[in-house]
Amino acid sequence: MRKFLLLLAAIPLLISAQEKYTVNGYVKDAANGEALIGATVLIQELGTGNITNVYGFYSITLPPGNYTIEFRYLGFVTQAKDISLSQNMRVDVELGEEQTQLQEVVVTARAEDENVTSTEMSVAEIDIQTVRKMPAILGEVDIIKSLQLLPGVSSVGEGASGFNVRGGSVGQNLILLDEAPVYNSSHLLGFFSVFNPDAVKDMKLYKGAIPAQFGGRLASILDIRMKEGNNKELEVNGGIGTVFSRIAVEAPIKKEKSSFIIAARRSYADILARPFVEELRNGAALNFYDLTLKTNYEFSDKNQIFLSGYFGQDNFKFDAQQGFSWGNRTATVRWNHLFNDRLFSNFTFFFSDYEYNLEFGDTSRDKFKWNSDINTLALKPQFTYFIDQRNELTFGGEVFSYTFEPARATGVSDGDVIDLSLPDRKAIESAVYINNDQKINDKLSLQYGLRFSYFALIGEGNKFILGDTIPGRRRPIEDIIEVDKGETIATHHGWEPRLSLRYQINRSTSVKASYNRMLQYIHLISNTTASNPLDVWTPSSNNLKPQVGQQWAMGLFKNLNNNKYETSVEFYYRETDRQLEYINGADLLINEALEADLLAGIGRAYGMELYVKKLTGRLNGWVSYTLGRTELQTTGINQGDWYPTRYDQTHNFKVTAFYEFNDRWSISSTFSYLSGTPTTFPTHRYEVQGITIPHNSNDSRNNVRLPDYHRLDFSVTKKGRAIRKDGSPRKNRDELVFTVYNIYNRANPFSIYFWQGQDRVDAGALADTRATQVSIFASFIPSITYNFKF
Repeated sequence: MRKFLLLLAAIPLLISAQEKYTVNGYVKDAANGEALIGATVLIQELGTGNITNVYGFYSITLPPGNYTIEFRYLGFVTQAKDISLSQNMRVDVELGEEQTQLQEVVVTARAEDENVTSTEMSVAEIDIQTVRKMPAILGEVDIIKSLQLLPGVSSVGEGASGFNVRGGSVGQNLILLDEAPVYNSSHLLGFFSVFNPDAVKDMKLYKGAIPAQFGGRLASILDIRMKEGNNKELEVNGGIGTVFSRIAVEAPIKKEKSSFIIAARRSYADILARPFVEELRNGAALNFYDLTLKTNYEFSDKNQIFLSGYFGQDNFKFDAQQGFSWGNRTATVRWNHLFNDRLFSNFTFFFSDYEYNLEFGDTSRDKFKWNSDINTLALKPQFTYFIDQRNELTFGGEVFSYTFEPARATGVSDGDVIDLSLPDRKAIESAVYINNDQKINDKLSLQYGLRFSYFALIGEGNKFILGDTIPGRRRPIEDIIEVDKGETIATHHGWEPRLSLRYQINRSTSVKASYNRMLQYIHLISNTTASNPLDVWTPSSNNLKPQVGQQWAMGLFKNLNNNKYETSVEFYYRETDRQLEYINGADLLINEALEADLLAGIGRAYGMELYVKKLTGRLNGWVSYTLGRTELQTTGINQGDWYPTRYDQTHNFKVTAFYEFNDRWSISSTFSYLSGTPTTFPTHRYEVQGITIPHNSNDSRNNVRLPDYHRLDFSVTKKGRAIRKDGSPRKNRDELVFTVYNIYNRANPFSIYFWQGQDRVDAGALADTRATQVSIFASFIPSITYNFKF
């Protein structure tokens, strides 16, 4: 008993001896007050530290003592602060940009050795300033197109909406704008993305090793963060280009406490061409516009609120009565709250809506009109607990409410109105997760997490009971059960484990590995060559099960010449269960029994990604190469054998280069070479009374490949003078960008189709049939853009 009392008496002394304190704060840009994401906070005496989160916040717990804290961000002046840690401390820092170094191009503004020292792998990042310097079609900067210059990211061709990641389909990518999902990321049928570069602060693409806080898609997560707005002074950015113009205005509402940004774009090619094109004068249109807004207010050191929104619309009208249109709308409210020095929280509520319309018919007595929509509301609480300098725990949950409106459609035939509308469908998706980023020792670090997700399709609506049939054929409807409002039609759930590890071989070399399992409960229905605005999103049901994906990856990461060069090689293997496929002749539009035309297959994708990047000097850039294969196996298709997907590409080789002549003149160039993508051709044909009927005798799918794709782009940038003739600095900045897209006139194939001549065929003669290649751009395209900032 005496020993026990002595032990109790000693406990306070032990606690006091082990007592630790926390230093935390925000790291921001001194010029505009923007939070710096991924800035390094290093404790010099210990050689360890932390990085700032997406809000620029950091927290480090240490024993009492004197320390020097170093704050680093690539392209900014490093700051060091001496502190005497005897209690919890708040240390906020603003970093200024380096003014003397030659302008450099980097893939992400992060620590120079983060490629090697971070646990993250299979992540693609490009700094927005780098994106601005790349050659782009018609001179207009595009975030989505820039990501396709990195390994593992591709598309099926020019003018294709969306992108493919490591063998995943377009619908298997989750695109987030300030945490709200964007269901169609393209303007003008895929030529431009919906994201205004003047309003974007940061973007990160997770190709694998996806943290537990993300879910809902199998292939990738693209996390795009908008600027908060300059809280120091008024700033105006913009550009006047060949196709559209843009402008962004940002300014403080209350200096260093609150700010806003408003960014807008509008295309005007149809306006300029209207005097010369009769169809445009008669109501035809081809344009898009978008508006991006954000504001924030810092109530105290512990509370800050953010409001952001996006509205975009595309119009493609053949005349005043016919055409189609589509658009995204999002709104996000986020509240950052610091419970204590170690517990950071963010509460997010968002709304997202994607709507598309189709209308044709010359008169009011004969016409067709169709409207479809997917609407999402969600609440997402997330907490980060900085346990100590070796453990960072993230946990939280999310609840989504979906409303699917597949068709509000009417047809009018000779004045008779026919209602073709389909009933709405509603669903709830929820998840809880926990994730820990742990540094075991100086060589080994882990990131591990677990996510549990749940999905329910709820009434009112019809529950279809489908029967069995010959594989590859439409399944018969055996029964239809009416489900009342609020009742459950089907539920699904599953565990989603995540694991990443990094082993540091030496200061410049590390080995990394990862595994993740993902579930996808909503599905993009599209069997066209490329995704288009009229594709349908549909929920999982009693017949349509959620897709399940698993991915394994391993890589070697090495920096050379004192971090001047970054290199990596990654190997990946993905497998997908219940991947969507379609019966031949599937009826996908305005079909309440759509599930009867869908098939569930097994998918696999595997490959190697090589990446070499030069960070500094007048000449810099990167080279990426992906060797990959993506295949499907579906009962009833291709005789049950494996076949390549439409977006399979064996070789994907990209070169991106930048050269700075001086502080005013620079050039950039990109070269792309991609293997041709698969497509399905008939194997035989029949001649019946002079009419050719194509036939695929062995039911093969994607049995041939299009010719290879390659293209060279080039741009020259001339900046305005930074110094006036009298030697005083010039506050305003401007530049001219001259771009040539597809320099050597390559007619890259998008698709190949077959057709028969109109002339009557004599008895016994063969019909005149031809194969025609469709190329989106068959010649070079010059452009000029004027950008300004003041």
